[in-house]
Amino acid sequence: MAPTARQIALQQYRRQQRIVRRSSDRVQELWRLLDLADLSGSWDAGIGSRMAATVAAAQLASAELANDYVDEVVEAEGADPIRSGRARAAAFAGAAADGRPLESLMYLSVISTKQGIAGGMSVDDALMTGLRQALRLSSSEVTQAGRGATGVSMAGKRTIQGYVRVVQPPACGRCIILAGTEWGWNKGFQRHPKCDCIHLPTTLIARNQGAGRRTSIGADEFSPTTRPGSGRRGFIDPHAYFNRLSRAEQDRVFTAAGARAIREGGDIYAIVNARRGMYTTTTYGRTVRATREGTTRRGSFYRSERARDIARGRVPGDIGRGYRLTTPRLLPEEIFELAESRDEAIAMLRRFGYLT
Repeated sequence: MAPTARQIALQQYRRQQRIVRRSSDRVQELWRLLDLADLSGSWDAGIGSRMAATVAAAQLASAELANDYVDEVVEAEGADPIRSGRARAAAFAGAAADGRPLESLMYLSVISTKQGIAGGMSVDDALMTGLRQALRLSSSEVTQAGRGATGVSMAGKRTIQGYVRVVQPPACGRCIILAGTEWGWNKGFQRHPKCDCIHLPTTLIARNQGAGRRTSIGADEFSPTTRPGSGRRGFIDPHAYFNRLSRAEQDRVFTAAGARAIREGGDIYAIVNARRGMYTTTTYGRTVRATREGTTRRGSFYRSERARDIARGRVPGDIGRGYRLTTPRLLPEEIFELAESRDEAIAMLRRFGYLT
């Protein structure tokens, strides 16, 4: 039986991870060759160029997967196989995603090591700090090369209308809530350092083709516009994933206060998103942590506060766009600190949009 789009995406994820692991192993080997008495000298003597070459080769291998991957998904969905162009893998190798030379990027790990030693770290701890940074940088660049090439390959396949985000654990809270979200073919891929999420190209996206439409693709029926079984289109369900984690892991991934709010029944999406616009301000006679998320005129918190003030007669019912927020949207941890009882905490979580 031919593989489904879902199976192909998971195969692609595993291929990418194998390339990342191989390059990470080589980066670690090269790191051990640095001369502790002359870190910069040994880097300039050849280790830096070899490490850059290692990352560049892995970038190329990652990017070379893109065209076949997109073609396989299109075939699995029974769509038009004709291409307008193919991604050129070499264009995604040899430089960092921000355009700088790879050797210059990777040298940041040596700088961090030297700064650690100068700041009083033991040599071993400083070297470990530098190595972690080198591994983070290299894995991010390799994965991004594959994603970049996939995005370009999708553009050259006119039958592709967009993509959904495939997230596999372990993952950060931000990626978890983005599992299965859909984007147009020309929308960039949101990422962070060490993010290993990938595209699932799709010939059908819900927003312009009709939500709920479903295509049959073999025994493992799957369509990007549907969410069969308990899994989302990103192949994990955020709520199920959260519930499977130990309490310690919930606190680590979502922060202690965020995880507590989710356990109280809070909206996992609102709680994670709140941290994107986090800031501090003074209210209630103290400095508090708040968020700008949801506070624009189209934001859910703005609308709910306006309706609340209208209902209480604080502002006229026809205030419209003239309404101004007077209360910052508190983060869950501030709510827990301010609330004097469980009932008050629940009421505040509901008011600030974290609990339905």
